[in-house]
Amino acid sequence: MKQCLTAALLATACLLTSIAQADDRPDHYKGKAADTLQQAVANFSEYNQKLNTLLQGELTPLAMAEIHQLTYTLEVALEKIHSETGKLKDTLEEVHIASEHMDMAAAKRSGDAYIKAAQTLVK
Repeated sequence: MKQCLTAALLATACLLTSIAQADDRPDHYKGKAADTLQQAVANFSEYNQKLNTLLQGELTPLAMAEIHQLTYTLEVALEKIHSETGKLKDTLEEVHIASEHMDMAAAKRSGDAYIKAAQTLVK
């Protein structure tokens, strides 16, 4: 049993070494999907907790392999959050412009959309 564990750890270490030496980063894991801002924020929170837990322990080859794998989900989440917050910034600008022009209907419409999206980030 101990020999199997040692072999598995050695294989993981070799895999990580070959990954570290590669010039380009092949996508060999898929991150957890984040189709909405809400999913992205939830994944971001959950996987940051997992990463923190791993970082607080001993950084063994197995832990490094787990860290490597979970970073794919964090990257997917951050891409979605970045994309959605760009849209959020545009929506806030609509509220800003509506307030300058005293356009109450546009301020209400854009403001409601902004608050709904912004609350997702605060939860």
